[in-house]
Amino acid sequence: MITTVGLTGYAVLVGVAVPYALAAARWPHRAPTAALLAWQGLTLTFVVASALAVYHLVLAEQHVHDGIVGLLGACGLAADAPPGAAPAGPADVALLMAPATIVLLPLGWLLTTAWQTGRERRRHAGLLAVIGADAADYEATVVDHDVPAVYCLPGRERRIVVTRGALERLTDEQLRAVLAHEMAHIEGRHHLVRLAATAFARAFPGLPLARHAREQTALLLEMIADDRALRGHSRDALATAMCEVAAGRAPGSALGAGGSGVLIRLRRILTPEARPRRITRLGVLLASLTAPFLPLLVAC
Repeated sequence: MITTVGLTGYAVLVGVAVPYALAAARWPHRAPTAALLAWQGLTLTFVVASALAVYHLVLAEQHVHDGIVGLLGACGLAADAPPGAAPAGPADVALLMAPATIVLLPLGWLLTTAWQTGRERRRHAGLLAVIGADAADYEATVVDHDVPAVYCLPGRERRIVVTRGALERLTDEQLRAVLAHEMAHIEGRHHLVRLAATAFARAFPGLPLARHAREQTALLLEMIADDRALRGHSRDALATAMCEVAAGRAPGSALGAGGSGVLIRLRRILTPEARPRRITRLGVLLASLTAPFLPLLVAC
């Protein structure tokens, strides 16, 4: 019972309290990659802790535990199963579905979200093939639309889309800066990270961790792409381009240069702050990697 309480408290801490503290912290904007890893570590930790808490709760009775051990022994997964272990019955297997659901639920939403997003992306790519025109100088697809917008379509149909309005308003340097931002999304496969955050939010609606992880993941991915673009382009060029395309809306299956938190990103680009010390980043990395294993230690 103590183990169940400890795992439940750990899950509540990770799912409710920590997200508010991490979302309010200032260091993630100075180290977006480390912060993104921290959010991913929290989501994985919540799933592991919750599943183990439910597992210990439903296996509180020893006969259920023996039945599960018997089931594992029959499958060859528990060679040291005691001779007196009773074979698992339908009720025991049904009890296992409770902790399994916590793990399978986000996985199911991940597959569903991936299928839906892929279908929208293929539909949009087919539309671009009809109405778009290639711009060889920029390796992009131009769409005849007055509102300035730049976005990328990741995946197998990967391409960067620029509206005619963006071509007219942006200088060559500004356009290449924002194109570098979009290329960073494609090369970094940021759509997969956003897909995982969206699936977790759908699996656990109302959970503070799910809501904050989805919002912060979108913002941090944009910051990571900003940093990548700034390696070869000036801050003024990227900031000006972001302001021009901020009003442009990208499809749900795409990643837009305007993105989320434009004002926060503009402030970050124009008034940069020093990155956290390496020891701090290593500490965040270590904590993110070890946090999911702590529930296993508690369970053992």
